Amino acid sequence: MALSIMQKMNLEDRIALTRAVVGLLDSWGASAAQQVALLALPHNTRPGAIRQFRQNTPFPENEQVMERIEHLIGIADALRTSYPHNAHMGNIWMNRTNHRFEDRTPMAAMLEDGLAGIIAVRTHLDCAYDWHISGSDH
Repeated sequence: MALSIMQKMNLEDRIALTRAVVGLLDSWGASAAQQVALLALPHNTRPGAIRQFRQNTPFPENEQVMERIEHLIGIADALRTSYPHNAHMGNIWMNRTNHRFEDRTPMAAMLEDGLAGIIAVRTHLDCAYDWHISGSDH
């Protein structure tokens, strides 16, 4: 979801997207401060702003934020596909250590490694995305 798509959305849709992403991060057990970090919100964003995002404030129109949202939604979709019969498995998987991430949890890898960690988690879960980026290397 490029920034241009976000700019074309009306305010109501931007607020709905914001609420959905905050709800997703809540379901993974991310604290408000962790959500600010995962989304690469502007440096002056306080964790209390997450409460406003839950209500009626849309995320800022920022390319970095939109890129991360796109990847986080891709991760959520891949988790839903991987565990179609148990919606809680996404939270469990995101918070269980995994050898693929140097015996860290996927959540820790995303927080500690930033965008590279988010992409690594998505690539691990989403073989179609992995194939897409691997194919572009050739």
